[in-house]
Amino acid sequence: MHIAFFNRSYYPDQTATGQLLTELCEQLVRDHGCRVSVVTGMPLHPTGGFDVSTGTIVMHDAQHGVRIYRARGTRFSKHRFAGRACNYLTYFLSACYAGLRLDRPDVVVALTDPPIVGLAAWLASVQFGAPLVMSFQDVFPEVTVLLQDFQSPAINGALRVVNKFLVRRAARNVAIGQTMRERLIADKGAPPARTVVISNWADTTAIQPGPRDNAHARAHHLTGKFVVMHSGNLGLAQNLDTLVEAAALLRDVTDLHVVFQGDGVKRPVLQQRVKELSLTNVTFLPFAPKDALGDSFASADLFVVGLQRGLAGYIVPSKLYGILAAGRPFIAAVEPASEVASIATEHDCGVVVAPGDARALADGILACYRDRKRTARLGTNARAVGVQFDRARQVARYFELFREVAHPRHVARAVEREIRVGRG
Repeated sequence: MHIAFFNRSYYPDQTATGQLLTELCEQLVRDHGCRVSVVTGMPLHPTGGFDVSTGTIVMHDAQHGVRIYRARGTRFSKHRFAGRACNYLTYFLSACYAGLRLDRPDVVVALTDPPIVGLAAWLASVQFGAPLVMSFQDVFPEVTVLLQDFQSPAINGALRVVNKFLVRRAARNVAIGQTMRERLIADKGAPPARTVVISNWADTTAIQPGPRDNAHARAHHLTGKFVVMHSGNLGLAQNLDTLVEAAALLRDVTDLHVVFQGDGVKRPVLQQRVKELSLTNVTFLPFAPKDALGDSFASADLFVVGLQRGLAGYIVPSKLYGILAAGRPFIAAVEPASEVASIATEHDCGVVVAPGDARALADGILACYRDRKRTARLGTNARAVGVQFDRARQVARYFELFREVAHPRHVARAVEREIRVGRG
């Protein structure tokens, strides 16, 4: 079975969506015998071997059995809307070109980076007569509220039309949470019978509960402290300013330390605010290497998972699943409708506080700091639920979905091959 994916971010990018897609594609090849192609963009942060300045519209690459088509686009600064829009549009046009030149796929799958990439996937699905699967990591235009320099009713309206067009033509729509599924059905007109939930994941064999005193903690002077961590993208969705303000309220708790581990557009702003407040209880660390994620997660006593108000069901923070796998509790600074809040309350593995409320967040952190037995129990419960979101299990669900929608076409092609072999 040949599956073709469309998404701007893929290996070696460290964005959450890029890493998840890389893991999905490689495991489909390794564990399920699929043939996989990916139409993606040039690496966001090129490393050795990638020359983004010259070459054809589409570069060909391969990694762990996955055929990669890197569609070239502009690389203007992402800090301004005009630059982002031009980058997305030029990637989209190149992706359309690349998609029509794929070997014939049995299934075409679109993620949502950029939000119009599904149209390139749809064109390929029409060209090859293959079923389209829309895999929603976030939902537009609702997520555009994050872009403070982008408030365009015209473009928002166009994105609504695009999403409604795609969900009605897809053989399956995949949401990463139950609330997102409900949003797709109610807001976008997705057919309920063709809209399913497959959650994101963590590798629960690689990330397991570990000792607080480990190489990562020692390297960054985190031993002997109660560590509150935000791990992952420091972006616009997570309401991270609130965590800085909470750290200011907790500055007199001398053995409590807040760690931001990761990078993103908000990092300079957060660092500037920490400097303005003269906070000594906050540390910024880079992304942890993949082989050090276990120690990185284990070095924290408590995590914070935040989401701006109004985004419940439109984004599900993927960092949650690594936290669960590590057996660590978390503060869910989110609305009650969020998938994060549901998991925290249903499985008693986290504490829910109102988003954007620094005092409520500080009080939640302080309660966990003071009651270590309860905090440990929340962590034990987190690991128990985390295994339900193991990567192998979720990838197998994708494979079954792809096999289901591709079955008639896949069987027909197999019969054609047998006839040709017989004639030969």
